[in-house]
Amino acid sequence: MAFDPSYSAPRAAGIFFERREFDRLLRLYGRMVAAGEWRDYGMDSLPEAAVFSVFRRASEAPIYRIEKRPALAKRQGAWAILGHGGHILRRGHDLEQVLRFFDKGRLSVVD
Repeated sequence: MAFDPSYSAPRAAGIFFERREFDRLLRLYGRMVAAGEWRDYGMDSLPEAAVFSVFRRASEAPIYRIEKRPALAKRQGAWAILGHGGHILRRGHDLEQVLRFFDKGRLSVVD
């Protein structure tokens, strides 16, 4: 068998957001953009998690990461909001309950 330079090893399937989850995240994002809090977002599908990152400025590190980790669903909950440095700000089993973190006026990010 000859070496094929266009061949790449198969990657492990990543975790993705379901449509209703993604719709909910985009509604939150739109509300926060309208409030002037957020300016950009990014998504990543990793083998162990789906990540929705939000940025104050596109050139900076994310101010929040909303993660879905199905492996933790039975223990701590599949959903988490992480702040700077990976600190867990909220964790839970239900996306709506976890996203209530952003409803409480806790959005004082220090520049």
